[in-house]
Amino acid sequence: MIILMAGLPGTGKSTLARELARLTHGTVLGKDEIRAALFPAEAIEYSAQQDDFVMEITLQTAGYLLQRNPERKIFLDGRPFSRRYQIERVEQFASELRQPIRVLECVCSEETARLRLESPDPSHPAHNRTFDLYLEVKARFEPITHKKTIISTDHLLEDCVQHALAAIT
Repeated sequence: MIILMAGLPGTGKSTLARELARLTHGTVLGKDEIRAALFPAEAIEYSAQQDDFVMEITLQTAGYLLQRNPERKIFLDGRPFSRRYQIERVEQFASELRQPIRVLECVCSEETARLRLESPDPSHPAHNRTFDLYLEVKARFEPITHKKTIISTDHLLEDCVQHALAAIT
């Protein structure tokens, strides 16, 4: 199964994905970690073109892993999936692999996102995660029309995990 971790920056996608992967023996494929592994620091540009390139490599990696274990849960993280074409591409890929897809859209209050982004995790590989980025992505976020489960990450992580597990199991 391929699970898209959708939502604005700072909404808790990565935290939730890591915990879900731990509990399900799944794998998190993070776009930001893969980008950092592919490109030297001076070549990282956070452009749509580079994001799409990295996502294609991420999908190829997911396919490789799923061929070896079709029961594995793959969590695609690090992209807000703020554009319809981004979700459509994953749907197409999942269909080719005959894998189900689930969308978990993480949401939280603007204040929670601001607090998270103003005290960032120094180990996070994306160095463009700011509240300004949150506002920019929010302004152009296309509503997700695919069937989805909305997870409010203003709640305790344990509650979010239970809600998400119900959607992916």
